[in-house]
Amino acid sequence: MSSIVEQPASGPARSLAQEVARRRTFAIISHPDAGKTTLTEKLLLYAGAVELAGAVRSRGNQRHATSDWMLMEQERGISITATALEMEYHGYHINLLDTPGHQDFSEDTYRTLMAVDSAVMVLDSAKGIEPQTEKLFHVCRMRGIPILTFINKMDHEGRAPLELLDEIERILGIGTAALNWPIGSGDQFQGVYDLRGGRVLRFERTLRNQSRAPVKVAGLDDPELAGLIGEGPQRALKEDVDLLAGVGGAFDHARFLKGEITPVFFGSALNNFGVEPFLDSLLELAPAPGPRETDRGFIEPSDKETTGFIFKIQANMDPRHRDRMAFLRICSGHFQTGMAVNHTRLGKSIRLARVYRLFGRDRESIDEAFPGDVVGVVSPGHFAIGDTITTGGPIGFPGIPRFAPENFAVIMNTEISRYKQFNKGLLQLEEEGATQVLYSPHSTRREPILAVVGALQFDVVMARLKDEYGVDARLERLSYTLARWITNPGNPPARLILPRNVLQCTDSRDRPVLLFQSAWELRYTQEENPKVVFSDVG
Repeated sequence: MSSIVEQPASGPARSLAQEVARRRTFAIISHPDAGKTTLTEKLLLYAGAVELAGAVRSRGNQRHATSDWMLMEQERGISITATALEMEYHGYHINLLDTPGHQDFSEDTYRTLMAVDSAVMVLDSAKGIEPQTEKLFHVCRMRGIPILTFINKMDHEGRAPLELLDEIERILGIGTAALNWPIGSGDQFQGVYDLRGGRVLRFERTLRNQSRAPVKVAGLDDPELAGLIGEGPQRALKEDVDLLAGVGGAFDHARFLKGEITPVFFGSALNNFGVEPFLDSLLELAPAPGPRETDRGFIEPSDKETTGFIFKIQANMDPRHRDRMAFLRICSGHFQTGMAVNHTRLGKSIRLARVYRLFGRDRESIDEAFPGDVVGVVSPGHFAIGDTITTGGPIGFPGIPRFAPENFAVIMNTEISRYKQFNKGLLQLEEEGATQVLYSPHSTRREPILAVVGALQFDVVMARLKDEYGVDARLERLSYTLARWITNPGNPPARLILPRNVLQCTDSRDRPVLLFQSAWELRYTQEENPKVVFSDVG
């Protein structure tokens, strides 16, 4: 079976409004190891997008997780780059974006959140709210993104469900409404009770948890329930349901869409327990694409003018296609492959002739797309992160976040014969936004300096240079911790008063950059050069 999800045979043409109404575009966010990628894989399984679910760390004849397509992701069992997965399920058109959880790759996650209409927050039942989860939650709140919560790993010993709900409300400042309730926990976890539908869903394990878990359904007052789940669990479940009726928060869909309340679901992604009912509820509750803010006011998805923005660029996704893929979120109108669009930054018209549906690293040509869709556009140097396209006049969406680099290292090519590949690799990796390349014109050494947000990005650059460009390189870490770009309008000042250890550089666009070893050096420089304008991002 191809990794690209088969689309249903075309029936009667739907209107633009109908196409928008059936789309769901959401991201999955979490702290590392909460089970985000595992849940992603199981959602693909239940949506029929894969026949067998892959594993984050595959063994033997198990396959790797679809969203972790990069070699380093598969070797380390972590998500390094955001992935787009598009599929059809029960009449819905799904655009699922899996995001990195590690803080060193937060910039990619923050950019991806600009492209979604809702988010799924995955929590570990034993750990609850963790630092990266809290950061990403606040990004969603700032953007007004509704959040559904999936409390994972109920098959492990964890904290009491009511305690977890209280922590969500106390730390995140958002109301909770449990829409299902776990039956047992740890090795006694056997299913969930659907609080809205009044159904007991008891699941059974499958071989290596790769296929859909069989489920038996019963009512809370079913006389056969005790035989299904046991008398003790039945008694405990009835007590919990009675308690929730008195103290549990009622779910209000309007408040959810405003970001005031999060519906909470319990389950085990690894064992497939609770995944299918969660997917069904997610598609029911999550919003369709809505209005988007621009510098021309709000645009509606139903507008005739086609608009969209680039939030990610990825090189070498498929070894068969050594190209760069720009991830384009369609915001309004009916997008058609081959159409001429206005490129706002370049100020010229371009034709988008090579457009693809994305499923992890796989791609498939498409003829059209609609608001909410995330499509891949082959980018031969035309696009940068934050670029906008439109069939009308110039348009600007809210800026894509940029983070200030805090880690710096000289990178040296160890093979003279591979300098062309070395320079091409650095250029393309910089276009992706994972690193910035600086040069020190006053230094006797001409090797480039890499500036990254998190230190793990150094490992990614080194691994990808070797795997994708055939380049062996080595790094020499530098002691600098801060960078500031000089952004004075017109010509920069002819002379700066600087502490001795400040390194003067230029970036790949010949803009002056200063590297500092301490916050004291930065304060001194600002005080001694009051007419200079500094920026922490390039």
